[in-house]
Amino acid sequence: MRNGWRRIQVLWRRLLRLERPRQAMVAWRGGPMAGVALVCVLVALLSSWPWLVEPSLRPGIPAPFTLRAPRDATVVNSMALDQRRSQAGPRAQIQVVDERSSVQLQAQLDRRLQQLQLMVASGQRRVDPLNITPEERRWLRSLTPGQLVSWQRAVRQAQLRMLTQGIVANVADAPLLLAASLQLEDQPPPGRSLGSRLVAATLQGRSNLRGDAFLSQRRIEELVTLQGIPTIRVQKGDLVVRQGETITPQSFDVLDSFGLINRRPRPLAWFGHFSEALAAVTVMLLVMRRWRASLEARQALLALGMLVVVQGLKLWLGSHASPLALLVPPTLLLAQGLGTMAGLAWLAIGSLLWPFPLDRVLEMRLVVAALVGSLAAVLAGRQRNRAQLLQLAVLLPVGALLLQGLALQLPRVAEGLQSPVPTTADQLSEALLVGGLLLGGLLLAPLVESFFGLLTRARLLELADLERPLLRRLSTEAPGTFEHTLMICGLAEEGARAIHADIDLIRTGALYHDVGKLHAPNWFIENQEEGLNPHDALDDPFGSAAILQAHVDEGLKLARRYRLPRPLADFIPEHQGTLKMGYFLHQARAQDPSVSEDRFRYRGPIPRSRETAILMLADGCEAALRSLPPGTREQEARAMVRRIVEARLRDGQLAGSGIGRAELELVIRAFVRVWRRMRHRRIPYPIPAGKAFSA
Repeated sequence: MRNGWRRIQVLWRRLLRLERPRQAMVAWRGGPMAGVALVCVLVALLSSWPWLVEPSLRPGIPAPFTLRAPRDATVVNSMALDQRRSQAGPRAQIQVVDERSSVQLQAQLDRRLQQLQLMVASGQRRVDPLNITPEERRWLRSLTPGQLVSWQRAVRQAQLRMLTQGIVANVADAPLLLAASLQLEDQPPPGRSLGSRLVAATLQGRSNLRGDAFLSQRRIEELVTLQGIPTIRVQKGDLVVRQGETITPQSFDVLDSFGLINRRPRPLAWFGHFSEALAAVTVMLLVMRRWRASLEARQALLALGMLVVVQGLKLWLGSHASPLALLVPPTLLLAQGLGTMAGLAWLAIGSLLWPFPLDRVLEMRLVVAALVGSLAAVLAGRQRNRAQLLQLAVLLPVGALLLQGLALQLPRVAEGLQSPVPTTADQLSEALLVGGLLLGGLLLAPLVESFFGLLTRARLLELADLERPLLRRLSTEAPGTFEHTLMICGLAEEGARAIHADIDLIRTGALYHDVGKLHAPNWFIENQEEGLNPHDALDDPFGSAAILQAHVDEGLKLARRYRLPRPLADFIPEHQGTLKMGYFLHQARAQDPSVSEDRFRYRGPIPRSRETAILMLADGCEAALRSLPPGTREQEARAMVRRIVEARLRDGQLAGSGIGRAELELVIRAFVRVWRRMRHRRIPYPIPAGKAFSA
């Protein structure tokens, strides 16, 4: 019994070791942690919103049960009623006179009358927009002041009567002029024609009417009532809905009449769905952190922010939402920047958290979107440049179009579909939309990478370009360090390949790991010429140790200045970890044996990933391997590398890296293979006398 219990405990510990991340996770504290928690709650709230504010059933969703009419009933057909109202709408628009517009038109007529009076009184020819005839001009001059005032009053009254009846803006000129002339029929011919033209010019293209919504609605109801209220007659035992079939508007009216539509908030149902959504988002973050321990809070906020946008669009678009357009582009972007597992985790949660029931057509489209998104997540991690990503952005929509068209046309699938299948034109439009979103994501990817600290494969290769400004400075200002860096790259890359670590990350990180030596290149032995060592002149082990630590501190400053992503900047302190500066510690203890060892250790941190651990080992083994004499056997080289690795292990430098003993052995063999290539034999070429020849 006791042995069995011990075996269970051993199995449990092994399981915990398997579930534990391979390396220490980046801590989230304070504001970032609160922000992540707040966005998680927002995602859960959006995902459970329909259960809080919407009816329990609605047209367009699959029926959760089969129902037969429990009794005879006569139900108002709301859909037919709405159609009648929409048809009656154009015929029932009621307009009333807008007094404010009428006052403005009267004021405009007064200004025209004043201009006419001034033009006649001056006796000089002016610009005449009314084209007054000579007869009308003579008639105006013959009027006494009292007669002129009387005529102007008549013109104003004529326009006022027309405004009282209402003027529309699109009435033709001839009818408008005729109406004004009829209003002035008691005036003499010159005054009648001139006054009618004044009124017509003032009212032309203008209106003093406005719509009255209340009167219009009342007229619509009167028209609908005259036609009769459309109803649905239901007899006891009639099939209302069948489970799984889409609820039609007529079925919804019948269900509502039987009291089966709950419009009150359902707090218990809402809380259940809210808890499920919150748990799902939490699991997504745990999976992301399990497979990417370096996940930062801002990167988690990126994934959650995309989920917020997608959930909001699902609520807004309803059954018209396109799973392909909503799920595939974010999956591709996250898989590029955070890895395939992060993209798959987001895709799984985005597919499961659908805020309303799915019909068979939308369910099939969702399955297609999940398959295409999974393919995008797997392929995104393998793309090594933006040209390949561009090809992927073109091929994925084409593949999705063919797969969705095939899936929706299969006989077994088509037989069970109650909802209409999207037409070929709709599917083509959806594929074009997905392609456009993917291409837009590629254009925005550099900005997203920079803002959220994402490190895609393409960006790693761009940063590994030896013509980058910081690497160019290293090659010109510290050529010895640059040569040392290139040799470290070879060792580290082969070690990473042996244990299936991230080769692109370690290659790029190795190029930048010693950039801090730019602050004082000649203080490091690989850059010293003619055997001059400034440390000898300094003769201060404490000062020399501070200079060595400074190359780490200055490297981090340069990383911030040149905007290196955090995973690359981590190589700068972690490749030294908390190693001892043995040479200067020995010097210090020769002067004072009580000197603390801590004062001659790098400040760390120790390697927190397999990649930085491999770089630390490569940095320690590179000089030792190069110093081996030509006749050294492979077993001796391997023993020497193993001693260095064991020393790092005993010193606790690899405790947080997640790298195991078996992997360390593979790394040792990889280093020796690189050393064997480095010391390859060359054939001595005979050089004829008097001739310059180089091999």
